[in-house]
Amino acid sequence: MDIRTIGAAAKAASRTIGVSSLETRNAALQAIADALKARSAEILAANGKDLAAAKENGMSASMLDRLALNEARINGMAQGALELIPAADPLDRVYDERVRPNGLKITKKAVPLGVIAIIYEARPNVTVDAAVLCLKSGNAVILKGGKEAINSNVCLGEIMRSALESVGLPADCVSVVPDTSREAATALMTLNEYVDVLIPRGGAGLIAACVKNATVPTIETGTGNCHCFVDASADLNMAAEIIYNAKTSRPSVCNALETALVDVSVAEEFLPLMKARLDEKNVELRGCERARAILGDCVKPASESDWANEFLDYILAVKVVDGLDEALAHIARYSTGHSEAIVTENAENAARFLREVDAAAVYVNASTRFTDGGEFGYGAEIGISTQKLHARGPMGIDCLTTYKYLIEGNGQVR
Repeated sequence: MDIRTIGAAAKAASRTIGVSSLETRNAALQAIADALKARSAEILAANGKDLAAAKENGMSASMLDRLALNEARINGMAQGALELIPAADPLDRVYDERVRPNGLKITKKAVPLGVIAIIYEARPNVTVDAAVLCLKSGNAVILKGGKEAINSNVCLGEIMRSALESVGLPADCVSVVPDTSREAATALMTLNEYVDVLIPRGGAGLIAACVKNATVPTIETGTGNCHCFVDASADLNMAAEIIYNAKTSRPSVCNALETALVDVSVAEEFLPLMKARLDEKNVELRGCERARAILGDCVKPASESDWANEFLDYILAVKVVDGLDEALAHIARYSTGHSEAIVTENAENAARFLREVDAAAVYVNASTRFTDGGEFGYGAEIGISTQKLHARGPMGIDCLTTYKYLIEGNGQVR
């Protein structure tokens, strides 16, 4: 099936789910959760094929972690669908309602975006996470994952399509593109006739390609060159623990730390403390000359590209800076606008950092790993938007709607 056929079918399905009841959409989520659990053996078998091919092709350990499914992760995907069921209907929102002097009643009401296309890489859990968010918010979705996860994605897509049909919704509310070629991706990016918005999820290269080539409206998400600045007043043990967590708890995700900035006044004391903690996970350090002077040749010289790199691996760039001003300037130059943190006991410096750093999420004395819809209490998310329109930060179901104006009159003319 080619992209245009998939797009046309999704557009037709969007007209059905867009006016479906909350009860029907919730029934679809329940059916998907039940089917994922019941058919977990099929999912694991498909994922096994992807993992075997990935290992044969030399995929890194951190990327293999993104690709791998197990019973716990399948149950997590099912639970993500179930957790959306009690959520309020995002389509029930009325933003404004007024009656004009001429008697016209004008209501501004939430409606689905329509057809959402998602292009992503080697994370098959995205297939389900993105689909259930789109379904809850009344949208049809076209999912195009990377070749690394194609067997997993196709299997998950078939399971969800069957679940949709079981509750009376069109299977084409969820479509998985079986063609993993760049040509198929480009075709999807330019399918303006059928696709209302494109959301890329993945590394910097994928997102840049989508932003450059798409003619469909695109929401830029995901790229996370995240920083943590250790201020002169910081609790150094706290700082070491925050950096350890932000870098090593799951280095392959977008809210993982990529650069540590350390105030020169505490660098000699702090850097050995930080390194000892990071050595537990064999983190490679790439540092400036001042960092290398303190820690020695175990720190590789940092290149200019290292400051801008989203490593997504057990690698951390380290720079010693002359205070908050230099830290802010460095972040302003290299940040991707995702998540930035300061560790400090100085209330004035904390306030400046919160005010001046331009990012979707700005932290004081906490790990960047909290940038997540679930951790923020919003439930599942479709991605982390690093742009400013129309959504920013974790994008939950409310971000998958737009609005329209409903105007009721009794014969008014202008």
